[in-house]
Amino acid sequence: MASVQSLTASVHQRLADALSAALPEAAPADPLLRRSDRADFQANGILALAKKQKANPRDLAAQVVEAIDAPELLQEIEVSGPGFLNITVTDKAITGTLAARAADGDRLGVPLKAAPGITVIDYAQPNVAKEMHVGHLRSAVIGDALRGMLDFTGERTIGRHHIGDWGTQFGMLIQYLIENPDQLSAETDTDGDQAMSNLNRVYKASRAVFDADEDFKERARKRVVALQSGDKETLDLWQRFVDESKVYFYSVFEKLDMRIRDEEIVGESAYNDMMAETARLLEESGVAVRSEGALVVFFDDIKGKDDKPVPLIVQKADGGFGYAASDLSAIRDRVFGLDAMTLLYVVDVRQSLHFKMVFETARRMGWLNENVTAHNMGYGTVLGADGKPFKTRAGETVRLEDLLDEAVQRAAEVVREKALDLTEDEIQERAAQVGIGAVKYADLSTSPSRDYKFDLDQMVSLNGDTSVYLQYAYARIQSILRKAGDTKPAAHAELELAPAERGLGLHLDAFGDTVFEAAAEYAPHKLAAYLYQLASLYTTFYDKCPVLKAETPDQVENRLFLCDLTARTLHQGMALLGIRTPERL
Repeated sequence: MASVQSLTASVHQRLADALSAALPEAAPADPLLRRSDRADFQANGILALAKKQKANPRDLAAQVVEAIDAPELLQEIEVSGPGFLNITVTDKAITGTLAARAADGDRLGVPLKAAPGITVIDYAQPNVAKEMHVGHLRSAVIGDALRGMLDFTGERTIGRHHIGDWGTQFGMLIQYLIENPDQLSAETDTDGDQAMSNLNRVYKASRAVFDADEDFKERARKRVVALQSGDKETLDLWQRFVDESKVYFYSVFEKLDMRIRDEEIVGESAYNDMMAETARLLEESGVAVRSEGALVVFFDDIKGKDDKPVPLIVQKADGGFGYAASDLSAIRDRVFGLDAMTLLYVVDVRQSLHFKMVFETARRMGWLNENVTAHNMGYGTVLGADGKPFKTRAGETVRLEDLLDEAVQRAAEVVREKALDLTEDEIQERAAQVGIGAVKYADLSTSPSRDYKFDLDQMVSLNGDTSVYLQYAYARIQSILRKAGDTKPAAHAELELAPAERGLGLHLDAFGDTVFEAAAEYAPHKLAAYLYQLASLYTTFYDKCPVLKAETPDQVENRLFLCDLTARTLHQGMALLGIRTPERL
């Protein structure tokens, strides 16, 4: 691969060097460069620097301009206002940089991190023997996009799906299965719907007996103890529930167009053998103390409604372990077993207090420190059209599968309306890509911490900030490239660019900088916003700059080159977010 320095970085470097030459005592100086609507870029750093050095900002700006000699890169630098610099780069620099990006295959000239680390991402955490609902959507979609972005920067990511596969409900389920052995299918080729149907039936039947029969309830409680102590018969039946649930999980994740690796499904049960040691380490170090028989950690700044400290309960008075013990054991495993430098948790914002306490406990133990950090990507709620948490008309939580099926159905209507030369099979294939893409993009284009409204009509609209708009921009470019026939895209650096070509070109060049910024801030919505602006700038270019009917053959090739690089950037950017780009729509 050949990494390409962005025009922003090139201009920044020239300005920083000129500032250091004009004010050696202030080096290194930041010119505070940003994109501008008055020129290509504006530099605002001279004002603060001049104030600090008690210099005249306009005079200092003039000195900086005088010190720069880069005719290939810079067309014009103008001192504006009290000491801003308005900077315009040459057309040749834009085309030349884009040509270098185009020559670098799928990476588009984007460099890899200088010092990549290992990030463990905890996301997509369904519960065994329970249906996935709309509340599971965001963790899966956001986590998958973060992995795509971080992997692209060179970071090594390891997924962890901390599934709910342990706890008291399994005593009830397993005991029921022991007493009714024919209730869970022994078939190995069940599909996702059949698996969930089996699990639902057992769950409802066992719950009915549990609520009605005190003797069964007692037997179920004893079965929990047998499970936690490793009784073989109990563990074998527990494993059947896990395996049946995985069949169902995989079918839902396949609908979501997400790859889940089996070795990355590491549920609560995986940390069962570590929890006693975790508790012992916490108690011996004095980080956790005994209070009313329980082992707890206190925090000065975390208090409840009565102004009393809210503790983190590591071990209950009866000796049982809760979520804190498994989460702290998971941190130990990820830091010391997987050599993770960053732990990223994509969990509901309502769990923020829990993770704040868990992370602080791990910091007190030294498991987290300056070099090993943990971040909670608390996400907001999916709302219905009424602005309240999304429910069915009957007031029940919406099944995730139903939601995805309806999105695909709506997308099929949109695709069928536009499709002129697609078969019904092709329409259904595109509908899946458009519908699932629409659901993912609506989620990812919203800041993770914010709630968002689930509005399928808006999501599959061809107008506005939707994935369908981006997918149609991509498909339109593919159509143009097909119509071009033997005329190949080619960059011609000597051509003068129209304003719409310049705007598109400068934005294409910013792809790598945007991915790195979005990955560093764990902000997929920043990449989504970049891609929407790219599609919008392409639409303006398409409206104002004829491609196949341009004035000269060189201009045709150069505009085809801009089309091709836009398509490749859209394709790569959408892929990082986990969204497909159909060749025809």
